[in-house]
Amino acid sequence: MTVGGGAAGQPARGERVLTCQGIERSFGGLMALKGVDLHVDKGEIFGLVGPNGSGKTTMVNVISGFYPPNAGSVTLFGKDMTAIAPHKIAAQGVARTFQNLALFKGMSVLDNIMLGRHTHMHPSALASLFYWVWAEKEELKNRRAVEEIIEFMQLEDIRDEPVEVIPIGLQKRVELARALVAEPRFLILDEPMAGMNQEEKEYIARFILDARDERDTTILIIEHHMDVVTAICDRVVVLSYGEIIAQGEPNAAISDPKVVAAYLGERAAKRHAGVAT
Repeated sequence: MTVGGGAAGQPARGERVLTCQGIERSFGGLMALKGVDLHVDKGEIFGLVGPNGSGKTTMVNVISGFYPPNAGSVTLFGKDMTAIAPHKIAAQGVARTFQNLALFKGMSVLDNIMLGRHTHMHPSALASLFYWVWAEKEELKNRRAVEEIIEFMQLEDIRDEPVEVIPIGLQKRVELARALVAEPRFLILDEPMAGMNQEEKEYIARFILDARDERDTTILIIEHHMDVVTAICDRVVVLSYGEIIAQGEPNAAISDPKVVAAYLGERAAKRHAGVAT
C-alpha cells in the first residue's frame, strides 16, 4: 500500500485517551481475554491485530461498553468508564463502526449519515413548540455537519441513493461517514476494509489518515490487512487467544516469531524463518 502515514506521520501528542488494565472477559468456559493491558495516546492511529478468534472484537466491545469485563478497568479521557452503558460512552466522544455493516436499508446515504448525529440532538416538546426559535437552529447545525462530512468523504454523487444499492466499498465509506459526523474524539474501526479491493482500501486508508490529521481524531483500528496496518498505524498490539503476544512499531511487531507462528502455525513459521535467514 502506497498511502503515507503511520509512524512517519503525525506523532502522538502525549495525552492519554484510553487505558485498559488487566481486562478479562469470558463466555461460559471460554476465556476470550486474559489480562490485556493497552493504552492509546491522543493523535495516534493504534492497531489491534491478530488471527481470527484472538479477542480483538471482544476487546473493542469491552471498551465501548457492549460487554462488561469480568475483571480489569477501562479509562477514557481520564475517567473510569468500566462497564458503563454504550450510550454514555458515546456521549463522551466515542464512535465506532462494526465488523459487519450496520447500515439501515431502505434509507438514503444522507439519512444514514444523519443518524450519526443522534448524540448531538436534543429533542423536546418545548423545542418543538418553539420550532422557529430553537429546534430549527439545531436542525440547521446538524444538517451543516452532515453536509461537511459528505463532502469530506466524497459522497456527494450518491447522497440520495438508497444505501443498499451502492457497492460494498461505498457502503463502508458511508458507515465511516456516519461515525465521523458524531464528531468523535476517539474513533474505533472494526475491520473497515473487509471485502474491499486494493483501490478501495487505499481510499479508506487516506480518509482515516485525514480524519486523524484534519479532524483531530484518535483512532483504534482492527484490521486484517497487514499492508494497511504498516502503512497507517503508529503502534500495534497483537492478540492471540486473548493474550498480547507482541506490541510496538507495526513492522517489528508483526515480524515477531510469536506473531508469525500465531498466523501460520509453528511448523510453517519455522519454514518462514528459514527462508528469511
